[in-house]
Amino acid sequence: MAYPRELLNEGEDLSLDLRPHWWYFAKNFLFGFVLLIGIIFVTYLPDGSSSSDASSSDVLNLSLQKMALYVWLFVAVIWLVVLAAAYLQWIFTLFVVTSDRIIYRSGVIAKSGIEIPLERLNNINFEQSIFERIIGAGTLIIESAGEDGRSTFKDVRHPDAVQQEINRCRETNDRKTARYATEGLESMGGGSNMMSVPEQIEKLAQLRDQNVITEAEFLEKKQNLLDQM
Repeated sequence: MAYPRELLNEGEDLSLDLRPHWWYFAKNFLFGFVLLIGIIFVTYLPDGSSSSDASSSDVLNLSLQKMALYVWLFVAVIWLVVLAAAYLQWIFTLFVVTSDRIIYRSGVIAKSGIEIPLERLNNINFEQSIFERIIGAGTLIIESAGEDGRSTFKDVRHPDAVQQEINRCRETNDRKTARYATEGLESMGGGSNMMSVPEQIEKLAQLRDQNVITEAEFLEKKQNLLDQM
């Protein structure tokens, strides 16, 4: 199930739309392997006989084999139900990167979600074991400004590539925000003279301190304003 395009904001572009890596099912696969070993063991249990001339050990072996088969079938049915539930959960788990934000959604009936604006991102790190590098999975760790400052996302496909894409989107978003901010400042102070040059420089300094514009952009705009005096 892809992320609904109608939930995107106006002018927002979708960059990544990912489901968890297949390693998400590792525990289910492992338990399925145990079940396979179990049915092989049950199959090779000694056969018993239920005839009247059979010894008590033969009757016991037959009873044990039937009981073991019933137990295996019961556990196998439970495993199939759990596997189906995990698959549904996998379908409805999305990690989305857009030009404005990072979105994580999970849940079939009871849903949960995380939304992180790109301008609030501080650090983006990833972790991969040797095995995870081989299969192309890993954990993405995102630190952001706000109450929930640290978010961890497991079983991410190629987390190094996702990290690079998020950084690219963040840089693009920063440039767009800086352009809107400086254009708005110029429109406020340019034609109508509503703000004096010192006030405009002070506003530019605030934008620089908020990392909306770079130091070089601040100096360039400041010099342009001083030239107007």
